[in-house]
Amino acid sequence: MDADQAASVVEEGSSILGDLYTEITSSTLNIALLVAILILVYKIFKGRSDDDGDTAVKVDPPLPKMKKQDMTLEELRKYDGTQADGRVLCAINGRIFDVTKGKRFYGPGGPYASFAGHDASRALAMFQTDMVKDEWDDLSDLDSSQMESVREWDAQLAEKYDVIGRLLKPGEEPSNYSDDEDGEKSKDD
Repeated sequence: MDADQAASVVEEGSSILGDLYTEITSSTLNIALLVAILILVYKIFKGRSDDDGDTAVKVDPPLPKMKKQDMTLEELRKYDGTQADGRVLCAINGRIFDVTKGKRFYGPGGPYASFAGHDASRALAMFQTDMVKDEWDDLSDLDSSQMESVREWDAQLAEKYDVIGRLLKPGEEPSNYSDDEDGEKSKDD
């Protein structure tokens, strides 16, 4: 490459940069977009270099596994995530689940917070989070597709969360669970 060709390449390169600069600065929208891009790039690289934990989601240490026990609705209401240990329980289809692992969903401020400490069966059957009741609900007025929905939710929660026990009907006696049982009734029942 001789000197004339080199000068032509340099001239062409500076012409492209000049045209790019002129295009960017010719519109306030282009300038605003460039500033936004620079800020985002800065935040991306700044976030990678900071390891102070401020941006990390804080996760509470897991609570010990809860002892198997049956509960009345009144007892269940105590486990709405607002007590000192923050445990969250909800009942579906007569079974009580420890949903504390999903506290960001079921705990205070979560999208399903109304289920915490309650029987969520009706709300899940109707696909309405505000349908939880404060009294015993036998679900006898639900149709077959709604009951199927309740059973599906029950199965999904059983895969993800521990079953604590049964939700007791008014006047029903609790089962006695031994310490080594995994939710089954003890042999002396």
